Amino acid sequence: MNARGDTTALLIRLMPAVFVLIWATGFIVARYGMPHAPPFTFLLWRYGLSIVCFGVWIVAAGVRWPATRQQWWHLGVTGVLMHAGYLGGVWAAVKDGMGSGLSALIVGVQPVLTAVWLSTVGATAGASVSRRQWMGLLLGFTGLVLVVSRKLVAGSPGDHVTWTNVLWAMMALVSITAGTLYQKRYVQPCDVRTANTVQLMAAALVTLPLALLETETLRWNAQSAGAMVWSVLGLTLGGSSLLYLLIQRGAAASVASLMYLVPPTTAVMAWVLFDEPITVVTVAGIALTAFGVSLVVRSGGRAR
Repeated sequence: MNARGDTTALLIRLMPAVFVLIWATGFIVARYGMPHAPPFTFLLWRYGLSIVCFGVWIVAAGVRWPATRQQWWHLGVTGVLMHAGYLGGVWAAVKDGMGSGLSALIVGVQPVLTAVWLSTVGATAGASVSRRQWMGLLLGFTGLVLVVSRKLVAGSPGDHVTWTNVLWAMMALVSITAGTLYQKRYVQPCDVRTANTVQLMAAALVTLPLALLETETLRWNAQSAGAMVWSVLGLTLGGSSLLYLLIQRGAAASVASLMYLVPPTTAVMAWVLFDEPITVVTVAGIALTAFGVSLVVRSGGRAR
């Protein structure tokens, strides 16, 4: 293999790690931006600015748009689920007072929910989850509980659980799970830039009426502007694009299992940035989660 091929192979191997690092910053961004903005207005700005950035990139690169109406439709559905549904649910739950520990735990059920679907409904389409993967999923979830256990027990300032924010978090869980499965099943491979743009346009259309109902205004300052810049450039252009590529390349259960690594990575980031303590239990949870995910990913070839 030539040098260019070696570089490409290395980048492909690094994609999961880079995705986890970027996706884990979502809670960091929420901590910076959420006190200064209503959730759906912030997300609408994020979608709009991301569409502009992708549009410039698409024109400059001369990329082709999806060729069929059916492909546009499938991309639109995934956009509503994986952007509007998932992000809207998480941000609305956090804004309503739910702590990051509980919201991370609820959304963290996604790999198990994905595996249940593949083992039942998905089995008719040839999808399956091996025993080793089930063990990895359960170990990963146990590790996730250990990582967020301190926040679940101690809570945080303003931590407040209501039926409303629990329903928002559950909507996020169902949306990201359904979106991952739907994209893997129906979306044909196409350029990640145009695919993401179509998804974002659909998400913006769904989010617009919710943003218009919000009475709080978005207050621009250093924190909200910084959160917006990273949300657009890092999380959407970077993280969402990597997630799209990973779903196209990998098995659904293996890709979903990467979400287990997000809360532990966020815990480390919060320790570095905000001096949030990391206990022995947290370290044990991180190790257990990493081991569980490794079991799922190493046997991922069977979960198609």
